[in-house]
Order: sequence, then structure tokens, then C-alpha cells
Amino acid sequence: MKKFALIGASGYIAPRHMQAIKATGNVLVAAVDPNDSVGIIDSHFPDAHFFTEFERFDRHIDKLSRAKNGEAVDYMSICSPNYLHDSHMRFALRSGADAICEKPLVLNSWNIDGLLDIERDTGKKVNTILQLRVHPAIIELREKVLKNKDKKTKYDVDLTYITSRGNWYHQSWKGDEKKSGGIATNIGVHFFDMLHFIFGDLQKNTVHTRTDSKAAGFLEYENARVRWFLSIDVEDVPQAAQEKGMRTFRSITVDGEEIEFSGGFTDLHTRSYEEILAGRGFGLEENRTAISTVQFIRTADLATLQGDYHPFLQK
Repeated sequence: MKKFALIGASGYIAPRHMQAIKATGNVLVAAVDPNDSVGIIDSHFPDAHFFTEFERFDRHIDKLSRAKNGEAVDYMSICSPNYLHDSHMRFALRSGADAICEKPLVLNSWNIDGLLDIERDTGKKVNTILQLRVHPAIIELREKVLKNKDKKTKYDVDLTYITSRGNWYHQSWKGDEKKSGGIATNIGVHFFDMLHFIFGDLQKNTVHTRTDSKAAGFLEYENARVRWFLSIDVEDVPQAAQEKGMRTFRSITVDGEEIEFSGGFTDLHTRSYEEILAGRGFGLEENRTAISTVQFIRTADLATLQGDYHPFLQK
């Protein structure tokens, strides 16, 4: 049984980590969050120590690491706001624990280099939640692409992801680009990782639109040409879907064929934890292409709507 600590216990994604820790037969011994709305812990680990001040959490982790009876934390799960991931991974490694970090790993690719140095210094490892890499439908598509190396032309891919958010979003840290990295980073980074995972090296990155509620562009990979559109604006949901009361729209087509991957999302964190505990977790370098992709999207000059662009931009 491995001992876990959790940074960021009150956020949306934290319960999935608690479930994964429990489902893999391990125990959460400590958690920290400045917000004390963390009653969800009782459903999983009511005996876990909880702190609202990081300094007290730091002291507790240090005491556990110095104890003589094997109480040191083995893994530290990081579910804090995006801009704090880098600091919290450094804390985990220096505390003698391996890190398990939510996406996005960091906001800028150069942060990966610093973390690699600390991995070497401490002998500990950063693992990341790239949950789409363990999704059965995505693995199947990747295997199909790898087997079809003789294909004369690149795959034509359209990626559309609209996940509506209310006014609260822009008032939270997620609406602050300096803290979240913006729309492409906050809601899209795992899709960009998925595209790289399936279709190979990134060769071209063009950005057509970028606002605080949506972004779109064109990506060319070794084996695919991708038009992408991300949004948190409910008005971007297709009219037919809106009439059904839907506030989310997700679609990936490959050469005109819809890839169905809506199912199987609920246990992907548990699958990720199983892989990490078996020594097959995704490390720092696996994140570099996706982080570099969204970093460029955040700062690139916008291109005109010519050539390949997502059809939703015609609105």
C-alpha cells in the first residue's frame, strides 16, 4: 500500500484522484487546499490529515519523511491551479515523493527543463495525467495509423470541443491567462497531446482566432492535417444540439469518419494510476510537444482565414 498526499483537494478534478488512489488499493494520508470545502474526502479517506495553509502541510510532510516507521509519502498528487503545478512538482520531488500531476503539466516548455534537473538531483520522478493516451478508442486509432504507414496522403482531421462555462469562469483563476494559460491550454492541452500521440511529430502550427472564450487554428503533423476549434461559449454549440438542451459538443472526425470516444472517460484516471504504479507512467518529455504547442498558440500572430481553417469559423 502506497501513501499519497494531495495538493488541491477542493477542485473539480481532485475527486477523480481520490477515487483512483482508493481503487488502486492505496491510501491518502494528507491533503492541502486554501479552500476548506473538501467534505468529499470523507467519501474516500476520512482519516486523511487536511490543511488550509501550505506551510503546515509542508511541516507535516517533512515530519512524515523523517519518521522511522515508514510513514513517508510515496506519491504526491497535484490538482492545484495550472500556474502552481511547476512549484508543487518541485516540492513533491524535494520532499522525497514521486509526483502525479494533472494537465497541463506546466505553462511553458522551459519549465520542463528545470524539472528534469530536479528529477536528476532527487532521483524521484514526475508522472503526468495524459488520460486520452489510455483511452481504448484512442489506442485503437493510433494502432490503425501506425499499421497504415503506406498511406499516400495525410489524414484529414477536424477536432471540435465546446464545453460551455458560465460567468464564474472568467472571474476564477481559469479566466486569467497568466494563471491558466488560456483556453487552448486549460481545456485543450490533452487533445493536442492526443493528436501528437496518434499522428506523430508536429510540423506546422497556425492560429486563426484566440479570445478569452475560444481559440482555433490548423496543425500539421507527420501523418495528419488538423483543423481545430475550442470554445467555452454556449453560442458555439450547434443549433440542433442547443435545441436538445446540450451545452457541450465534442467531435473528432478522421477522413470524414466520426471517432466515438465519449464513453470510457470515467475510469481513465484510475487507469492512469495503474500504469504509473506499474512503472509505465508518462513522464516530463512526453509532455513537451503538447506544452510547446499551446505555448505557441498563446503568443502567435493570428493568421488570415485562408486555406485550411475550421468550418465553425465561417460564422
